Amino acid sequence: MDTPLITGVFALLLITISVLQPIARRLGLAPSVLLAMVGTLIGILATYLLYTSHTDALNEIAAVFVDPPLNSEMILYIFLPILLFQTALTLDVRRMFEDIGPILVMAIVAVFVATAFIGFALYPLTSLANIAGVSLLACLLLGAIVATTDPVAVVAIFRDIGAPPRLGRIVEGESLLNDAAAIVIFVIILDILTGSQSMSANEAFIAFVRSFIGGIVVGTVLARIAVALLPLMRDLPLAQVTLSLALPYGTYVLSDQFADVSAVVAVVCAGTVFNLYGPARIQPANWRFLHSVWEQIAFWAASLIFLLSAILIPRFVEGFTPIDILLLVVVVLAAFAARAVVIFGLLPVLSKLRAGQSVNNRYKTVMLWGGMRGAVTLTLALSVSEHTGLGEDVSTFITKLATGFVLFTLLVYGTSLKPLIRLLGLNRLNALDEAVRTQFLALSLSDVRQEIEDAAESYHIEPRVTKKVLQDYEERAAAAAAETNKLEELSDWDRVRIGLIALADREQQLVLQHFHEKTISGRSVSRFLTLTGRVGDLTRSDGRSGYNKAVRKPLKFGFGFRIAQMLQRRLRIARPLANRLADRFEFLLVYRILADELIDFNNLHIRPLLGERVADILQDTLAIRQDETMQAIDALRLQYPDYADALEDQFLRKAGVRLEETAFDNARDQMLIGTELHRNLLRDVERSRRSSHTRPKLDLGLKTRELVSAHPLFADLPRKRQKAIRRMMRPQFATPGEKLIKKGDRGDAAYFIASGAVEVQAPTHNVRLGRGDVFGEIALMTGGRRSADVFALGYCQLLYLKAHDFKALMEQHPDLRDHVVSLAQERQLMNIDEPEHDVEDPVFPVFTKDDPDTEPANDEQAPATEQPEPAGSEPEHADKVNAESSDTAPELTESSKAAAPEPANDATAAEEPAIEPSEEKITDAEGRSETSEPETSDQAIKKETASG
Repeated sequence: MDTPLITGVFALLLITISVLQPIARRLGLAPSVLLAMVGTLIGILATYLLYTSHTDALNEIAAVFVDPPLNSEMILYIFLPILLFQTALTLDVRRMFEDIGPILVMAIVAVFVATAFIGFALYPLTSLANIAGVSLLACLLLGAIVATTDPVAVVAIFRDIGAPPRLGRIVEGESLLNDAAAIVIFVIILDILTGSQSMSANEAFIAFVRSFIGGIVVGTVLARIAVALLPLMRDLPLAQVTLSLALPYGTYVLSDQFADVSAVVAVVCAGTVFNLYGPARIQPANWRFLHSVWEQIAFWAASLIFLLSAILIPRFVEGFTPIDILLLVVVVLAAFAARAVVIFGLLPVLSKLRAGQSVNNRYKTVMLWGGMRGAVTLTLALSVSEHTGLGEDVSTFITKLATGFVLFTLLVYGTSLKPLIRLLGLNRLNALDEAVRTQFLALSLSDVRQEIEDAAESYHIEPRVTKKVLQDYEERAAAAAAETNKLEELSDWDRVRIGLIALADREQQLVLQHFHEKTISGRSVSRFLTLTGRVGDLTRSDGRSGYNKAVRKPLKFGFGFRIAQMLQRRLRIARPLANRLADRFEFLLVYRILADELIDFNNLHIRPLLGERVADILQDTLAIRQDETMQAIDALRLQYPDYADALEDQFLRKAGVRLEETAFDNARDQMLIGTELHRNLLRDVERSRRSSHTRPKLDLGLKTRELVSAHPLFADLPRKRQKAIRRMMRPQFATPGEKLIKKGDRGDAAYFIASGAVEVQAPTHNVRLGRGDVFGEIALMTGGRRSADVFALGYCQLLYLKAHDFKALMEQHPDLRDHVVSLAQERQLMNIDEPEHDVEDPVFPVFTKDDPDTEPANDEQAPATEQPEPAGSEPEHADKVNAESSDTAPELTESSKAAAPEPANDATAAEEPAIEPSEEKITDAEGRSETSEPETSDQAIKKETASG
């Protein structure tokens, strides 16, 4: 065929697609349904023109449609990767995980059920009808082909009539994995049927699992590589779009031709990963541009594949007989029954097992009726007709029934789905949304009326003209205000949930806004987007308790932090821990800023909308979150004040660079400066940005030499003795709430506090130790077990000394041994005698024989006498208890916190003032009550860090 002819036909198809869009809207049909109808008519007309004896003038054009220059493999390779990738790219993946149970059942289990139902229902009839060569495998192959669902028409109908977003997510999620599962089964059965390979049922299942999991691995790896390359094209949106276009094609080819895994699964996973991590690597404006380009590409691909597939329908259904109609009826009934069994039989089981959110019967009915088939089914049928390894009878049998089934679903399901949704009332807002709508409309119309009045006055418009326009808005605002009682009818529980969801959505916008303004690094924005998605999900499912749970989780120390801590302790590799702490510092600073902005948003926008009471509850929730964040920041700031100042300095410099850039852009837009001058100014801005985006390095201060030299017990020792001690010591970093020693364990080490503070929880009282103190030594000296638990109150720098090194140190330094022995005797006495209140250990700065002011202690010496205290001050005692090392961190009790006095002056962990408990009861529509947490912020941060 001539290239100009093919190009002209292609242009004709594009014109047809564009013209059919407004016609479909006017007729109230899904565009894909109309495309299938028109494509079928084009195929009939082309066949007539090609074979009619009346004229030969249009034979060349008709031949292009009757025998198009595309085979099934070309259609799949050209169009399918685009359609799959774009669908995955536009899905709200985090929200989709809420319904992952129903989606997996509908996508994978339903495919197996439909394949089996159709195959076993058809096979007996084929035997009775004496259809030659049609075996059970051929019937199962047909079942796999028609098991694929096409969401294009269904989702278009959902969006057109305003169906619930959750329904659309389930259907789109189903279709993505549904195609993957069906195509894998299709390939396996086709290979067995054509004799390409022979395998048992178990081997076929293993092949299916391997293909599926392999596709996940390949797609994920390639997508992460593509995402990692995006920052290299930071200011080149066209290059970013080009890379994103190469990703699905490269993934499909590599998976199908080289890795021998499911190419469909690989492309879906690539799109999902790109959707999850791409926004953190691309500027928001560039991400929106990428989405716009992909929406256009996917529109062309979906429309063309529908049209081209529909053009082939007349060829496929040629020679349809009454027995074929009977078989088609069986296919329709079997597919309908299989889908009904899965939707109404298996989904309720998932809900009872708590494996997914429940799906109500109205949703299930729409999902049952929305199982339309489309382009993928027709393309697979085309591949069967082209396969030389299948007999002609088998090919004709499969293509006829598959094509007829597609036509039935499009013409019957596609035209009746919209009335069904309206009949079930799924196109109407629920009570919550309707109540918020009326309240928001009343407020908005009042504001718009005021702005119109100001505009009329500014533009000197006649009052008689203005009055008429203002009257319209006054009437609309009054009508909306009359319905605002709907919001008051909602329970407090529902209104608080609405407010918290609004806060979660707003926080996600703020994160993207800061990223656009370059005040949040790409390293942090991915974590923030994941966090805001989790906050929204838990708020929608669990209300206020879910919101609190989600916003407190980042304050804990996660698995990665523990791994970095282990590397520092076991292998003395400190850099990963320093990076984790620096990331935490940066995260907490931005987290605090976001909390401040959410408080303003609550006062300015949510308070007028939802009322004072709900806004006050939200204010308390945000205040607790802000206080807990500040406590976490203060704990770090106490240990690393210079680094905290450096990070805040960097944030302000980033904001300053962004303000400079905005000022220069505004001046250019207002024609105050020319393009050349604007570019010159931006070059200076870019230099400033590069310098401000280099994060300062965090020094953990864990160098053994510095810690030993600065420790009060060793500071005045000769250098040679310090050097000998350094060889024995190991630095250790502890986090707030971490359990350092566990009661009842055998003693294996002693700890010298270089900085920070710990709390010893004795059986009868609690003791705080600070810089210069020692704990864990009694068990080493007595050979007994640990008598108390020890927790870090803040970030601590410790010197860790193993048991045999501790004994060697005591033998080599008698003066140090005498002091430690005296402390041990004092603590043993304190364990026996229950004090009326807790006391502090003094800090002994020098313990050497050369110091005239220090009296050496010995094993027989009684506890040191109490030093006189100034009037009004608390007495200080040596009151210390030993314990064991552990990485776990249970909760610190409030009673132990309250019982403990203030730490020594050198201790780095300070006790934050507790905020007043906020106890506010809210009730839901069923009379349940939800009480805001009465615990103090101090309790909350201890629980968070302890459980971390």
